[in-house]
Amino acid sequence: MAKLNALLDPRGIQDRQTITLAHRPSLDELKKGKILFYNNTKLGFVNYMTVFDRIKERLAEIGATNWVEYTETVRGKDAKMLADYAAMLAKEEPVAAITAFGDMGTSSSTTVLTIELEKLGVPAVYMTAPPGSGITEGVGVYRAGQLCLCSLDVYQASTAFEVAAEVDKQWDYIIGSLTSNGDALAKLAHIDFKMDKVPPREDGLLPFVLEADESALLEPGAYLEEVCDYFNAEHISDGLPIIPPTRARYEKMLAYAPFPEGYRLCNPSGPSGKEVTVKDAAIAAVMAGCKPNAMPIIIAACKAMNNKLYNLNQSVTTSHPGGTLVIVSGPIAQEIGISGKQGCQGPGWPQNATIGRALNLIIMNVFRSVPGICDLDCIASQAEFTFCFAEEPDLAQWNMINEDHFDKGTTTVYVLKAEPLHDIIDFLSLDGYDLLDTITACCTTLGSNNAYMPGPMVICLTPDHAMMLKKAGYTKEMIQEHIHTYVYHQVPMVRDRGLVPVRPASFANKHPMPVTRFPKDVEIVTIGGRGGHSGVILPWALHSEGIVEPVALADGTIAKSIEDFKAK
Repeated sequence: MAKLNALLDPRGIQDRQTITLAHRPSLDELKKGKILFYNNTKLGFVNYMTVFDRIKERLAEIGATNWVEYTETVRGKDAKMLADYAAMLAKEEPVAAITAFGDMGTSSSTTVLTIELEKLGVPAVYMTAPPGSGITEGVGVYRAGQLCLCSLDVYQASTAFEVAAEVDKQWDYIIGSLTSNGDALAKLAHIDFKMDKVPPREDGLLPFVLEADESALLEPGAYLEEVCDYFNAEHISDGLPIIPPTRARYEKMLAYAPFPEGYRLCNPSGPSGKEVTVKDAAIAAVMAGCKPNAMPIIIAACKAMNNKLYNLNQSVTTSHPGGTLVIVSGPIAQEIGISGKQGCQGPGWPQNATIGRALNLIIMNVFRSVPGICDLDCIASQAEFTFCFAEEPDLAQWNMINEDHFDKGTTTVYVLKAEPLHDIIDFLSLDGYDLLDTITACCTTLGSNNAYMPGPMVICLTPDHAMMLKKAGYTKEMIQEHIHTYVYHQVPMVRDRGLVPVRPASFANKHPMPVTRFPKDVEIVTIGGRGGHSGVILPWALHSEGIVEPVALADGTIAKSIEDFKAK
């Protein structure tokens, strides 16, 4: 019998903290002191304001009537901004705080805010609801070790009476969380680990040991099933078979990555609050089946996600079913075989599939955004397995993305949190004018995020459709202007439905309501094969931009060839 080689842990080292919870006041001190209510704006919709209304009623019954309330979104705030905002709230010198509401996408950031209040000595209880309750537990357990979380069983159609009744059911927990200390507080603030109960080892290896029959090792893919079963059970895989991340494979993956393995690519984010390093990216690349020459693209994509305008922290746990879209433009794309040809968003293109998969494995394994546990995805989509393709210079009818932002010799990645492709079929239009009407009609629906949050989108034109538009005299800028002007909704149709709108202040009195902020929000690429199926990729767009990042060496030098990265 022989032992299989040790496997690297794709989670990296988790810097778990167990914070010291703030000392709680006595009931008498609670009655006499100031109580802070923080509303992340989610209480302003449907009947959720009843949460605070009913808590105030119950507090008044016991003689606690001195409170102050702040309302401000956590959206678009990174960890430092949340800490700064908590410090501002703490200046009120409250004896206790009640934060709300953790039901959906704001849940993760509001958990971080609540943790920061505790660190500043402000006792807090955080009001949540499914599915947000799950993500608040995940963020709480990874970033604080313990936290008072009060989950109410309500949803968007709950009546005010039902919401108030849920508060009453949890009243003992709420008041206990604000006035208990010692063992009683520890019990109220306890959070069960749903995964990673044993932290990753300091040596970076998984505790996976398998005694192998030497004769069985001759079988192609020997023991792959056992390895995959282990990874799936530990929630460190996406459910598809993986390439086991051995030390030898990891070192081969670095052949085109002349960066220190501890080089930070993404700031601490997600439920785990962990940063992404080159080492993390390389392990994910091995698991995804990448070739080593894919590493510069993966590194550039991680850098793009780390741009503040991308809103990485919220993007990795949102209930939206978008994936991490990566469009590679420039000579290195063709050099390493990333395709923008026929079928490029589907199966059969290994570089496309594995690069996109590596990015989503990073999100799942490093940030611990695991579906059903620490991810808010209601349904999710295939875009969260992989979502990567290239622009093809031979197909392009206008400037490609790299040319618009740099030049022909620079390779770029464009990263956008976005839905899978929505098909645009038109086999019958005889000119580009009619075709553009078809495309325009497909760029939004009442159920699309961009109906409420104007932002980027990507129009994917097949060569036939692109040629028709160019023959009709359309430039890229003219198409962008047309879509920006004519893709909109009538205001009554987007009022009090869908989701909380996030629009520029200048849109307050617009009618009709555009789905883009300016023509450049519309990105246009020519990809695929001949025929009448183009497509549109609609965005998440929640304080989230499409980010263009050049493929560059560690010192910032723009790479002209993949060989620039090869270890000398």
